[in-house]
This record gives sequence, C-alpha cells and structure tokens, in this order.
Amino acid sequence: MHEDNRPYYQDIKEEKRFFLRCISYGLFFVIILWLIKLIEVILNIEFTFLGVYPLSFKGFPGIFFSPLIHGDFSHLISNSFPLLVLIPMLFYFYKDLGLRIFLLTWLIGNAWLWVIGRESYHIGASGVIYGLAAFLFVSGIIRRHPRLMAISLLVAFLYGGMVWGILPIQEGVSWEGHLMGMIAGIVLAIFFKGEGPQRKIYEWELEEEEEDEKKFNGKTLSEWDEYFDKKARKKQQQNKDKDMNLDGRNITEGKKYPYKNTGTKLKYIYKPKPKDDKSS
Repeated sequence: MHEDNRPYYQDIKEEKRFFLRCISYGLFFVIILWLIKLIEVILNIEFTFLGVYPLSFKGFPGIFFSPLIHGDFSHLISNSFPLLVLIPMLFYFYKDLGLRIFLLTWLIGNAWLWVIGRESYHIGASGVIYGLAAFLFVSGIIRRHPRLMAISLLVAFLYGGMVWGILPIQEGVSWEGHLMGMIAGIVLAIFFKGEGPQRKIYEWELEEEEEDEKKFNGKTLSEWDEYFDKKARKKQQQNKDKDMNLDGRNITEGKKYPYKNTGTKLKYIYKPKPKDDKSS
C-alpha cells in the first residue's frame, strides 16, 4: 500500500496516464507546426513576415510567432524530432515548471534575438529547442538530482552536437536565435533551481551536518572560534600596553615629561616621583 492507503497499481496507472499526457503535449505542438506549413503550401503563401526582424516594429510580432514558421519541410522535419523528445521530458520531469519554462524560453530567447540579431527574418523553433535542451542539461546538474542528472547526460548524448549551431559557420542559419535560446535556458535553469523537483537529502548527510555541530569540551566549533578570537584580541591589547612601559615600570608611576626625540622614535622621559621625607 502507498502512504495515502492507495494500492501501488493505482499509482502506476496514474503515472502512465501522466506520461502519455506529456507525450501528447509534444505531439500536439508538432502537429500545429505541420498544419501551418501545409496551409502555406496549399494556399501558396508564406508566413515569413511573422518571423523576428531585429530592431524593427514589423519584426516585433515575430517574438510570439516565429517558432511556428519554418522555411521548408526539411527545416520542419529537423525541428520536429527534437520537439517530440524535449517537450515530454520537460513536462514529465518538471511538472509544476514545465509550462512556465516552455513559454519563458520561447519569449525570452526571441526577445533577445530581436535585440541582437542580423537584419533578416529569423524563423523556426530551433531557438526553443536549444533553450529546452540547455535547461534540461544545466538544471539536472545544478540540482544534483539522480534522475535529472541522467536526463542531462541523455540530452548531452543526443544533442551535444547542437553546440556547433551557436557559431556563425553556416550561411542561412540563425545562429543568434540558437545562442539566445541556449542562454535563456541556462538562465532559467539557474533562476528556478529552488523550485520543482529537489534532490532527496539522505540520513547519512544529516548525520554529517550534525557531526559538524557536535560540541568539543562543552563548546561548538563556532564557539571555539569566538573564544580564540577573543583570546587573540586580549593578547594583542596586552602587547600594546606592554609597549607603553619603560624599564619595566609604568609611566603613570612617575611624572610624564614631554617626548624626547631620540633620532629614531619619540618616547616618554621617565622621572620617578620624589619620595616624601618622614620626620622623626
């Protein structure tokens, strides 16, 4: 039985349904992309004007629409397979964050592209792909969650070669869009590291923390540090007071005279108090 008195098979069924629902998210998005491309072909029109055109009013709507537009079927096919993999991964392993990460990667990456991109229309969902891949890879590492780290390794294995896409080495490819999407994914992974799935803290790790706080001779390590700091300050003050003594006698025992210049440093001239003569 489960902790809430549900049989395990019910949990398995619910997990299976949730997994299939996550797959449907990726499939639904890819179907939308194909329908848009088919409309372009059937009606013999182009939606390129809905792409991102940097630093221009006409290209601003591309921040919202450019990932839906593709140049040709080869472009669309090359983006479809990664989306079918990365979107289900995102929504399955980051249940509460999935939608936010997807939309923020979309909008932030394209917004930055609108600022720094070349004067040309930038279209395609590749920027979103780079953002999702970067988020899944970096988030798994910084969270140190075993399952998420396994996803990081899988993403690196499947899409590690995408790193060449952020370099301006291929003509006609929006490397700026790839780069901005990747940076957006990394920033979001760091920003949301405190939300979503977290690494389980095991009992032996808690024991190590408790061991650090154990007392030594009645004091904790921090208390011992404070004790030795006070002792060092006291010793420093004693040395400072000792420097004010002349010939082993405190200058306050005698009369203070003006400083005498010895050529190297100034010092007090000590003169003892005269003793009172006692009358017989």
